[in-house]
Formats: sequence, structure tokens, C-alpha cells
Amino acid sequence: MAADVYTEPPHVGRGGGPGIRVGGWMYQAGVEWILGFRLRGTTLLLDPCIPRAWPRYEIDFRYHSATYEIVVENPQGVSRGVASSELDGQALAGGGAAIPLADDGATHQVRVVLG
Repeated sequence: MAADVYTEPPHVGRGGGPGIRVGGWMYQAGVEWILGFRLRGTTLLLDPCIPRAWPRYEIDFRYHSATYEIVVENPQGVSRGVASSELDGQALAGGGAAIPLADDGATHQVRVVLG
């Protein structure tokens, strides 16, 4: 990917700049805006906007000494909207997916259901 496209002669239409810049933006767009994975301090916010055809996806996330095994399920074939979320088998209040993070060395299970 070209990071920028030149508009001045003699290089009109040519791409330049390191593609790594664009690659970083594409990664961020995919992780934050499609998978809905946003880290805010000691809270992980999950608010996916995925294709309806995706039945589920998984992310393993390490937060300091802890590991979070995240499963996002899409049984109704929707694009967005969190119906329920759980952390270690316990329902999270509010119906959204705000996951409190802990630096406790444990492996945590996160389940988010869209709908």
C-alpha cells in the first residue's frame, strides 16, 4: 500500500512513503473498528461491527501477567450490538461488553454474544 500519492509533477499518481504507516492504520482499523477491541486504561471495551456472515471470532489477549481468551459469538447473524457478555462465567452488568482487566497471572474466559 502506498502511504501517500503524489500530486506534483513529475511524480503525479505515484505512491510513496513507507507502507508500514498505512499497514499500521489498517491493523488499527481492523482490530479497533471491525473486531471492536478497544483498550481504555484497565478496561477492555468490545463493540464489534462485523459482517453478518461471521458466526464467531476469537482473540487471545495478554494484559500484563494475565491472559484473556475472548470469544465473540454471532448466533443471529447481525453486524453489531452486544446482547450479553460474561467474564469467567459471570454475566457482566449493563448488557455491554466492558471487561475489567486484572494483572493477576490468571487466564480469564470472556464470552460476548451479539444480537
